[in-house]
Amino acid sequence: MQASAVIPIREVERMMKLQDVILKAMAKKLSWIAAAEIAGMSVRNMQRKRQAYMDHGYTGLADHRRGKASYHRVPMATAEKVLALYQERHFDLNVRHFHEKLREDHQIEISYSWVKQARPGAGLVRRQKRRGPHRRRRERRPLPGMLLHIDGSRHRWFQDDRWYDLVVILDDATSEICYAQLVEEESTRTVMRGLREVIEVKGVFCALYSDRGSHFFVTPKAGEAVDKSRLTQVGRAMKELGVQMIAAYSPQARGRSERSFGTWQGRLPQELRLAGITTLEQANRFLRQRYIGEFNSKFVVKAAERGTAFRRCGRNDLDRVFSVQTERVVAKDNTVAIKERSWHIDKTKFRHTLAGCTVTMHEHLDGAVSIRYGPHEIGRYEENGERRGKAESEKRASRFPTATTAAAAPSPKPKAARAA
Repeated sequence: MQASAVIPIREVERMMKLQDVILKAMAKKLSWIAAAEIAGMSVRNMQRKRQAYMDHGYTGLADHRRGKASYHRVPMATAEKVLALYQERHFDLNVRHFHEKLREDHQIEISYSWVKQARPGAGLVRRQKRRGPHRRRRERRPLPGMLLHIDGSRHRWFQDDRWYDLVVILDDATSEICYAQLVEEESTRTVMRGLREVIEVKGVFCALYSDRGSHFFVTPKAGEAVDKSRLTQVGRAMKELGVQMIAAYSPQARGRSERSFGTWQGRLPQELRLAGITTLEQANRFLRQRYIGEFNSKFVVKAAERGTAFRRCGRNDLDRVFSVQTERVVAKDNTVAIKERSWHIDKTKFRHTLAGCTVTMHEHLDGAVSIRYGPHEIGRYEENGERRGKAESEKRASRFPTATTAAAAPSPKPKAARAA
């Protein structure tokens, strides 16, 4: 057959199958609807094929688009420009990020699938491996504020030899980034700072989902369950606010936050490079003023239900709640010590001396230290050790330092209200 010499074998087989179906339908052995289903096309297209068969015979069933350029074909000049942009400027962006930059920064409107195929096709990147088996994701909470994820990702965010932690708090219902900050190291204070900001801006939430880091939970033995009866500083703060803490026992359990960090690591370093940002302060300013909003505009999803589970925080003592608290016994000379520094406690209105009493030292997030006995604040000191208080106390504090090393602290005078 002459047609088989120029038409591929697969096309010939398709034409033979289509001819067989059309002949059976014309012989009333099949309905045209059933014939269209067997051929894998619509009834209207089957009618066109029948008419082409009646007009041109067997050759009318050939696909006449073969050998013609596609209407969606990307011009060669555009393809060369896209590949040049990737090599010279956007070489470290992933596919979706690069596709967005082409549309937003260079006004190049091409399909995502073309961009995805063009990079490995041109030998610019390796072809990706096949994905593993599909796993069913945990259903999102229906309302914002029902569950927040908190985690830190250590990465070379500036694409050099410096490592920093990115602390992120995101909402489970919408994937909205409520807080993101680059810090030297994820710790109790950096975590508290983020949680306090979320509560001040959005309100108190219902539950917090985190890993089993030492600043979240106490784990007696590695790999075992956490001890919920022994609270960390973060756990104590969350309990005071009525927030439930939930521990994750595997990275797969934190899948939503882990996938979010994959997106952060694939985008933020490149955005910092394109913006010319090289310092921690500049990066955090960039995050607050611009990038968190851009990130949320691209990746936030709609909650399953209307409303919110965030509750306005009516407390005015968040400075005390989000502080590192330590109990100390007041010495006979009315001093307490912490971290090689000692503070002298002045006389109080309700008692002449607090020697032998247990007080609580509060190390605040701004570096200040306060001392409380029950509901009473009996001393508050600045980060540099100067005492906060009335003008007379400040005058005395200027003459006598409020905080010194424990070894160098002089013996306090009985009648002079000063800090050792």
